[in-house]
Formats: sequence, C-alpha cells, structure tokens
Amino acid sequence: MAKFGKKYNASAQLVDKSKLYDVSEAVDLVCQTAKAKFDETVEVHIRLGVDSRHADQQVRGAIVLPNGTGKTVRTLVFARGDKAEAALAAGADFVGAEDMVQKIQTENWFDFDVVIASPDMMGVIGRLGKVLGPKGLMPNPKAGTVTPDVAKAVQEAKAGKIEYRLDKTNIIHCPIGKASFGIEKLTENFNTLLGAVIKAKPAAAKGQYIKSCVVATTMGPGIKINYAKLG
Repeated sequence: MAKFGKKYNASAQLVDKSKLYDVSEAVDLVCQTAKAKFDETVEVHIRLGVDSRHADQQVRGAIVLPNGTGKTVRTLVFARGDKAEAALAAGADFVGAEDMVQKIQTENWFDFDVVIASPDMMGVIGRLGKVLGPKGLMPNPKAGTVTPDVAKAVQEAKAGKIEYRLDKTNIIHCPIGKASFGIEKLTENFNTLLGAVIKAKPAAAKGQYIKSCVVATTMGPGIKINYAKLG
C-alpha cells in the first residue's frame, strides 16, 4: 500500500472522498490542500463517456485560459522569411527550419514546451514525428499550432493557451493555473476549459458525456466535482 508524507495526509484529511463538491467549493478546497514549498499547479482530470479508439469520438482542441497557466512557456517555431521574423517579433524563443530539425535529431534537444509551424514547414518537421509525437509536441492544425499566422500562435502560447485531448483511457488531463491564483481566477479558468470540452462533444457520443471530474494540485489529493451540474 502506498505511503504518503505528512503534508499529503494533512491535506487528505480536509477532503471528504465520498462527497461530490460544487466547483467553487472544490477550487477553494484545492487551494487549501496546496502545502508544498513551491507554487503547485492545479490540474483537472475529466473522464468522458466516449471511446477514443473511434475517430468520430475524438475530443481535442485548444483554448487560451483567461488567466493563463502561471507557467513560462518556451516556444519553438518552424518558419522561414517574413514568418520567421514575425515569430521572433512576437516573442518566440527559438525559430528555424532544417537547422532546428538537425539540432533535435543530433543533440536530443528539447528545451521547449510548444512547437509551432507554418503549413509549408510540415514536410521539413515530418522527420521529427517519432520524437515529437510521443511527447505531445507535434504541431497540429486542431490545436492551432500549424498556422500561417505563427506570430499570433506564439502570443497565444505565451498568454496561456493549453491543448486538451483524450488519452487512451478516455480522460482529459489539463492544468488550469497555479494554487497562488486564488479561487476566482482558477474557477474562471476551470469554467473556460469545461465549456470548451462540452462544446467539443462528438455527435457520435451517446449517453452520459462527463463521467467524472477531479481537481487536484501537483502534490495534493484529488477532489471530486459534482459532474451532474457540469452539463
């Protein structure tokens, strides 16, 4: 049986495992359970009543959280010419083309959090599919990371854009900010994420869409949200 530290156990005592909390109550509680020495990330885990094995039941997209994520995002942009210059002007951390592909392949370099590409560059970075794909870093049109307007994509990434997508167990895992954000900002970010997930409900999805929803800090216990009130 897993053993937990004193701080986790103290946090766990604040949570009634048998209770389904309203959103505001859960967010208030999650802030109370953040007892680590660092500013913990608050994460949301949503289990959906869909089957990710079917193409017509995929749930995936991206949104800009109104209050950001609290994380400094390092962006790598694959672009040339004017687009490369625009990306740099927008604050991109790294910009290049074949040189960046070579750097990743030969140096095993991954000092970036988001990869953005102009459409004409997809042939170039296609060679990186096997290394970027498993890390969830491969640019994708649905996530807005393959776009002619790379400058806007950089600005959104820096502002707190997150991607949500189903994993193999039909669960979406997303950060909604830091514990230091407080109840109001975290609740606003939560509602923005949830609204996007509900809007992305596939037409092929039958029955109950949201099966469960849990919010937790990086090091804290999970707090169950009353999913019946979520939509």
